[in-house]
This record gives sequence, structure tokens and C-alpha cells, in this order.
Amino acid sequence: MNNDRDALIAGLIAMAGFLKTHPQIPTSIAPVTIRAFPTRGSDDDMRAEVDRVAALLGTEIDSHHLPYDHYMTGIGFGPVRYEFIAILAAARARHAADDSYRGCVQIDSTQER
Repeated sequence: MNNDRDALIAGLIAMAGFLKTHPQIPTSIAPVTIRAFPTRGSDDDMRAEVDRVAALLGTEIDSHHLPYDHYMTGIGFGPVRYEFIAILAAARARHAADDSYRGCVQIDSTQER
């Protein structure tokens, strides 16, 4: 096992135990999602890694995210979810294009409303 994985699992268990023994501590009703990603490579290599993880999980590829070039699978445990996602080259290119405008558009705050 790698230390990062062990630390994540230990932290999740510790937090769950803490919340269980301290019912006065508020918690969110929002879902908790842990996301993991394959090492960046070719789209085919990343899809193959997601397929491998999907087989380990016993899950399918989530077709709802395919139009956005996110090839992913996941499994839920009530409001807690694990997702394994390959962000394919086309999605990364769109994001880079959108992000290239960051800081270029300025709001005119001198006009009256």
C-alpha cells in the first residue's frame, strides 16, 4: 500500500468515528465525493485505466459525462461517492481555451446601476 492511500483511508475512518461519537457536531447533508484520476497519457490509455477500475468496482462507464469528454465510473455508499475520471484531451483543450481569457475581462464598476 502507498502512504497517501493509507493516510486517506485512516483519515476517513477517524473522521467517521469522531462524527459518530460527537452527535452534537453538525454535518452537511450534501454528498461527499472522492475523485481519483489516472496518470495523464493518451486518451486510449486513460480510458483503459478507467475501464480497469470500473471492472474492479463492478460498475459501468457513466454515459452522462461522455459528451463532455469525461470518461468516468463511480460507486456510491449512501451520500458518499468514489469516482475515477479521465479528463480527455478535448475537454482539457476546451478548458485551456476558456481559461486563456482569465484576467482579460474587467468589470466597469464606475457605472451607476
